[in-house]
Amino acid sequence: MTRIGLISDTHSYLDEAVFKHFENCDEIWHAGDFGTIELADQLAAFKPLKGVYGNIDGKDVRIVYPEHLRFNCEEVDVWMTHIGGYPGRYSQHIKAEIYTNPPKLFITGHSHILKVIPDKKLHLLHLNPGAAGKQGWHKVRTLMRFNIDGEKIQDLQVIELAGR
Repeated sequence: MTRIGLISDTHSYLDEAVFKHFENCDEIWHAGDFGTIELADQLAAFKPLKGVYGNIDGKDVRIVYPEHLRFNCEEVDVWMTHIGGYPGRYSQHIKAEIYTNPPKLFITGHSHILKVIPDKKLHLLHLNPGAAGKQGWHKVRTLMRFNIDGEKIQDLQVIELAGR
């Protein structure tokens, strides 16, 4: 079993509570808009980190983290990208690939809206952890935790961070 902490849209702000909420996680996955490479480095020093760059990330982040990251976690095919849309409204730049070769787990950021949406047509689960930073229009800062056990995605938890 692999325990995942999922975060996105930190926009250069890393709440200290993230370390408490992710202390029992095996890995942290960041779905883009780190804000600074220093923030990414802080997370990577704490736990193994997988991430993608977002639209606000500069060259320093983009040379370390790709736009799209496709990998297997246990027996789950995962695709993470910052701007990818969601079931029924996938972004044009990923639409052909997601329909011809869908992952089991599709993770995005960007919208600052927490989403957990099964795509029954493509047999995948879409996750967007919302935004953990203070920049943007969202009123609640959020994270997710979940486990991958073999081919199962389970025990999903939504975490609300205090204040804005």
